[in-house]
Amino acid sequence: MGLKQDLIDAKTQSALAAGANPNDIDTSAGSAIEVEAELTKEAIVNFLLKCQFRITQLSAPVVLEDFNIGPQEADIVQTVTVNSGISVSTSGGPGSTTSPGILNNSGPTSDVLTKTIDVNKAGGTTGVLDSTGYVYIGGDPYSQDEFDVNTLDGIRDFTAVELFKEDIEDLL
Repeated sequence: MGLKQDLIDAKTQSALAAGANPNDIDTSAGSAIEVEAELTKEAIVNFLLKCQFRITQLSAPVVLEDFNIGPQEADIVQTVTVNSGISVSTSGGPGSTTSPGILNNSGPTSDVLTKTIDVNKAGGTTGVLDSTGYVYIGGDPYSQDEFDVNTLDGIRDFTAVELFKEDIEDLL
């Protein structure tokens, strides 16, 4: 069965409805009904192949592959202590702390620079990326918890592809 056979069956039913004798209806290979069904089937296939379908609804999880953040400035509390022998860089050049003590600065905090954050799904220099998110076309589901496309029902519920008549007017 298929489209061609459905067309043959429709043509046969139409002939019967018009009063044709069932014994006079020829649907064998090369018959008028079979040839017409083949040509109609090909016309429908060609038409569909020329159509432009549009995604009108899509909710899907996203896998992030890379996530890189360069060094960031940060603040530390003035009461943080340091040990002796820690390398430091000052306006006078590099050096090291000579004894443990509290950081000395003129304000309540002191600027520091953090390390670069470099992660990806396979494992970057600072770790493996574990992140989720979602993309959507149509209504925003507001949370990836509001859809599940891991099942056939979920795919049907959260995905839609449509054909707009105005997009195919030149094909009709």
